[in-house]
Amino acid sequence: MICFIDYRTNEEERKSLKSLNLSLIEIPPCDNLYEAINGHVDIQVNILDKNKKKIIIQKEMPETFKNLLIKNNISFIESKNSLGYNYPSNISLNSLILNNYFVHNLKFTDPNLLSTQKSKILINVKQGYTKCSSLIVADKAIITSDKSIYNSLIKENFDILLLPPGDIILEGLNYGFIGGTGGLINKNIIAFFGSLDNYLYGKEIKNFLAKYNVKPIYLSKGKLIDRGSLMVL
Repeated sequence: MICFIDYRTNEEERKSLKSLNLSLIEIPPCDNLYEAINGHVDIQVNILDKNKKKIIIQKEMPETFKNLLIKNNISFIESKNSLGYNYPSNISLNSLILNNYFVHNLKFTDPNLLSTQKSKILINVKQGYTKCSSLIVADKAIITSDKSIYNSLIKENFDILLLPPGDIILEGLNYGFIGGTGGLINKNIIAFFGSLDNYLYGKEIKNFLAKYNVKPIYLSKGKLIDRGSLMVL
């Protein structure tokens, strides 16, 4: 399997990922974005179809990155619009893509992304950093600190663990988002950048994961770090 990682992912985290038999593809820094998020996976990339290994990338990705995708038999489309420095011009790909649902601030979704999701139930939320704010546990089970996401998805009978914000490292900002701290490796394993043992609400997350028979794996030993999600193909 292949996973996408921020170019700043440290050696301990990389070694842990490789031990899970994952091949790593780095997201390069994007000059259009501010430094705290300029290599975040969920800002520049999103997975359209895991089974078909199809993704969307921001249109100004370098040719070296595109060649890596081709080499790894990953098909891709490009965004219609370029990313921009300020919100909301940096959120156009930062959506929550599930089997039957597409969740985002639909006013700002990139048209090329939205066109691939028309067969799903579209859910509009106020939070434009939708993927950053949402940690997927199962197709209708997520963890978030965002009340607008919670309020919208609870109406669709999602099981949601709503946590207070904070206690997540994101260099350059006050704190990061829970969705950016990791991702599912498969339906029974979720990997975190950092350890739930060093997170204020780690016990609550462990209990929620146990409901879905999902085991947490820690890629490093310190506090949780927002690296812009871990996306696996």
